[in-house]
Amino acid sequence: MKKREGNIIRFISITESHEAFGLPKPQHPLISLIHFDEGYPFNTDMAPIYDVLNFYKITFITKNGGKLKYGRDYYDYNEGSMLFIAPNQLVGTTEYNKDTHAYILLIHPDFLLGYPLAKKIKQYDYFSYSMNEALHLSEKEKEIILSVYTSMNQELMSRVDEFSQEVMVAHIELLLSYVNRFYKRQFITRRAVNNDILQKTEALIDEYFNSQQSENDGVPTVQYLSDKLNVSPGYLSDLLRSLIGQSAQQYIHMKLIEKAKEKLWATDLSISQIAYELGFEHSQSFSRLFKMKTGITPVQFRSTF
Repeated sequence: MKKREGNIIRFISITESHEAFGLPKPQHPLISLIHFDEGYPFNTDMAPIYDVLNFYKITFITKNGGKLKYGRDYYDYNEGSMLFIAPNQLVGTTEYNKDTHAYILLIHPDFLLGYPLAKKIKQYDYFSYSMNEALHLSEKEKEIILSVYTSMNQELMSRVDEFSQEVMVAHIELLLSYVNRFYKRQFITRRAVNNDILQKTEALIDEYFNSQQSENDGVPTVQYLSDKLNVSPGYLSDLLRSLIGQSAQQYIHMKLIEKAKEKLWATDLSISQIAYELGFEHSQSFSRLFKMKTGITPVQFRSTF
């Protein structure tokens, strides 16, 4: 049953989502694949302004014709774009028109229960990306994704038997594996833009420590950096992994250890004072992280000089 939370409507089931958009009931209560084209245009007359889903939503735009509202912002769609929304993520009104062609795949987490994908799907960070971090496919990649969607649709429309769910889960896993590969490609092909983000990330961390902001706000977080850079935390971590082989959290720790070494070598501050200046509430936490990253304690490091 859908619930209204202020101006937000939460859809607990896929069937409720179909009803809100004036669609017929799904072939399966836990999974649905909808194809909008000129013969079956998208209709938003019955759609809520904002909604939260209790299930996964994967959108594949094959022909551009609209835009999606995410929070209070709009993001233009390109042809061949893919967007990923995890359960409990706020979704805005989709403003498509009759010229928009798209596949929308809805997957309830219960459909994956008992399969390794139930846990694996939570590891795909692109479900936490912002709408402006959509996957933009090449022509060849679009053909591959389209073939997977076609196979899914054929399976959903065929006779249900004891193998139906297993086959569908295999198709979903294949789709997500392709998406993972194509996002890696997108990080590489946009290396110039990504290098700029890396440089800004480094500058933000340096400024954070040099301005002594850490004394008031603690150790910088991934959320702090992503807010400043206007990217999602998951996207920032995946971007940094593609460039330097480290997640955003690992990169923060690396910069923190560099700053700690500088203070241990160039000042007479006590370990507790250094820990405080770097944003640690307890010096034991600082010493523990330092030893984990360097193999020695701050005292042992200082003694080498």
